[in-house]
Amino acid sequence: MIQAMNALAPSGMGRLPRLLAASCFAVALSVASALPMAAQARSAPESFADLAEEVTGAVVNISASTTVEAKNRTLPQLPPGTPFEDLFEEFFNRRGQGNGDSPLRQRKSNSLGSGFVIDPSGIVVTNNHVIGDANDISVIFPDGTRLKAEIVGKDSKVDLAVLKVKTDKPLKAVKFGDSDSLRPGDWVMAIGNPFGLGGSVTAGIVSARGRNIDSGPYDNYIQTDAAINKGNSGGPLFNMNGEVVGINTAILSPTGGSVGIGFAVPASTAAPVIDQLRQFGETRRGWLGVRIQSVDDATAEALGLGAARGALIAGVDEKGPAKPAGLDVGDVIVRFDGKEVKDSRDLPRIVASTPVGKSVDVVVIRKGKEEVKKVTLGRLEDGEKQANLQQPSTDTPTATKQALGLEMSGITEELRRRYGLKDDQKGVVITRVDPNSAASDKRIQPGEVIVEVGQEPVSTPADVTKRIEAIKGQGRKSVLLLVANTQGEVRFVALSIE
Repeated sequence: MIQAMNALAPSGMGRLPRLLAASCFAVALSVASALPMAAQARSAPESFADLAEEVTGAVVNISASTTVEAKNRTLPQLPPGTPFEDLFEEFFNRRGQGNGDSPLRQRKSNSLGSGFVIDPSGIVVTNNHVIGDANDISVIFPDGTRLKAEIVGKDSKVDLAVLKVKTDKPLKAVKFGDSDSLRPGDWVMAIGNPFGLGGSVTAGIVSARGRNIDSGPYDNYIQTDAAINKGNSGGPLFNMNGEVVGINTAILSPTGGSVGIGFAVPASTAAPVIDQLRQFGETRRGWLGVRIQSVDDATAEALGLGAARGALIAGVDEKGPAKPAGLDVGDVIVRFDGKEVKDSRDLPRIVASTPVGKSVDVVVIRKGKEEVKKVTLGRLEDGEKQANLQQPSTDTPTATKQALGLEMSGITEELRRRYGLKDDQKGVVITRVDPNSAASDKRIQPGEVIVEVGQEPVSTPADVTKRIEAIKGQGRKSVLLLVANTQGEVRFVALSIE
């Protein structure tokens, strides 16, 4: 190697520098060879053909038709006795669009999408939005076979549907893989029915994980740059082992076509829902019975959490499982059934995937201290509408004060009528908000009621200012208010007190 380096070195370089250069080169090679495989770049597959050939037989086209009745069309207004009156009536009646006794027309609305077989007996998975309210669904296989399908179950929250076809022979099926092990940069392959063209294969990488596109309460999408277009919905996203790691569901596109930003429901999210639909024909999600909100930096500081984390409880359903378990407004859930709750988006997804009736440990931060509560989950479908707790308080004098850019007063009958407050609403009513204050930036409005300050109930403006001074004395930079709107719904708001 030294001779090779000497031969490559400039003619003006002496032997010692050449030896040093050779030594550095050798060390670099040694370090590179010692790097773990995960740290070294992996070459792209030479071809996806073998993988595509292996799994394409399980990918199907979905044709869904919905029959709707079209309303009669009113004939153009014509002068009485016009020679064209009979001509127009005959024309529209022939088309089923006439007046009076003309029958309603039936019109079919068609949609095309993709799907895949997960059980050789004839179980097919697709997106809920592909089938919608269709009353005629067909599954078209790669060999041209067309079979009628019936709906086993569907779920709009995760946008999934399970279909069943009758078959005389076992069908080619694919299995779900471990989507949680995917990393940005991993190769994936999509197969589907873009624009009705039939089985099409595209490939790309995982661009990101855990994407929230505000399409539902359990958004946790895989983002990929594999081309996904209209008609790909419901089709599978494969890893390089031929396992389904995602179900292609949505695209982000200003043009309507692929711009390299597609989204797939992870297998880890889809599989439990599919199992429930197959078993029960409906979902049976776990229910905790709390209303939550995010924890920002200011709120974390006010609660003494250190870093922003967890899900802050802003309301507890009186009839939900959380109430008897001792969970309360102001608790911050940081762990549920052994799973970390990094932010408020994590909690609904974790709770929903937990079996109904299971007893779980819920770790909360309450007034700076960690506590563990044991909760037996209910069923979400039995408690979709949650009730809000009203906070207890005492009688409220009418004195007024200013603090944090807010003018406050005790609740009087006149203020209760002015702002439409409920008869049982307790706390301190806000009568004015300084438009240049942090409270205005946080969208606090006149007529809202301060129920708690620093997680302590308040009943008079003096209580509010006293609590603020006490929190300042603790060296805190923010104060946490529990604010109720005129409907009695509460939320936490952190305001700076510096």
